[in-house]
Amino acid sequence: MQLRTLGMSDLKISPILMGTWQAGKEMWVGIDDAQSTRAIRAAVEAGITTFDTAAAYGKGHSERILGAALASVRTEVILATKVFANRLKFNQVIDSCHQSLKNLKTDYIDLYQIHWPAGSFGTRVIPIEETLAAMNELKEKGKIRAIGVANFSVAQLEEATRHARIDSLQSPYSLFWRHIERDAMSYCRENNISTLAYSPMAQGLLTGKFAQDHEFEKGDHRVKNRLFEPENFQRVRQAIDRLRPVAEKNAASLAQLALAWVISHTGTCAIAGARNADQVVQNARSANIVLSENDLVRMNEIGGLVTDYLDDNPVLWG
Repeated sequence: MQLRTLGMSDLKISPILMGTWQAGKEMWVGIDDAQSTRAIRAAVEAGITTFDTAAAYGKGHSERILGAALASVRTEVILATKVFANRLKFNQVIDSCHQSLKNLKTDYIDLYQIHWPAGSFGTRVIPIEETLAAMNELKEKGKIRAIGVANFSVAQLEEATRHARIDSLQSPYSLFWRHIERDAMSYCRENNISTLAYSPMAQGLLTGKFAQDHEFEKGDHRVKNRLFEPENFQRVRQAIDRLRPVAEKNAASLAQLALAWVISHTGTCAIAGARNADQVVQNARSANIVLSENDLVRMNEIGGLVTDYLDDNPVLWG
């Protein structure tokens, strides 16, 4: 798997990252720690070098699972984690980083990200310069190697770049959810900021596994995903049917096709979650798929069956 440079940093990341929200268990169902550990180790064997987690995923449980699974190969992998919107005062950022270091069983974090802008979910509004002053200090002391943000608008991203070198923007992005194409993606390209796409398979929709009458188990957060709303879901199913021939042409699964589409965009890598080792191995293989220009044009047309009917709200969950 050919590595890519993260922003203007010296970090080299895999085009497919393993996302470990599921490993935190909270807001997911049917997650087993041993299975998560096997999946993480299988990712390394499959060529995935970069892993994304957050302090908020299961109140640190995801970080602890990830740290334990990768302890023996720490120098061979890139670890990215995040500080949540309710921990953005200077001292809170410092303390949160130290806790994440402990959870991850490491002396340094490769990419430290602001998970959501201050004020999100009713949190206190903290000036971005205060938050980034703490992150700059952590970087100077070698506790972190690069700084990123997640779920920021272009205006928020521009403000952040005035106070620190920002090397990545993490946003939801898939064939069915393309809000960042309107402005954020071009801003990132112009300023050498990598785009890290989360939910690149639209939280499973682009795998084609959801039937018309699918019902989520109690506690599964995806029930609030706007793409699962009845009208949108019907359009999704129509689009999936039209994507199948493109997948077959490329000897790929629908999931692999979706990931290959995301990483075909300049400066963009995909964060793909996985419940088990087989899923993560299949995800990794998508890095070897090269879509033709005709494939990309056709996929964009098919994606429009869904995206053309979405409103301007960039938040994936209702």
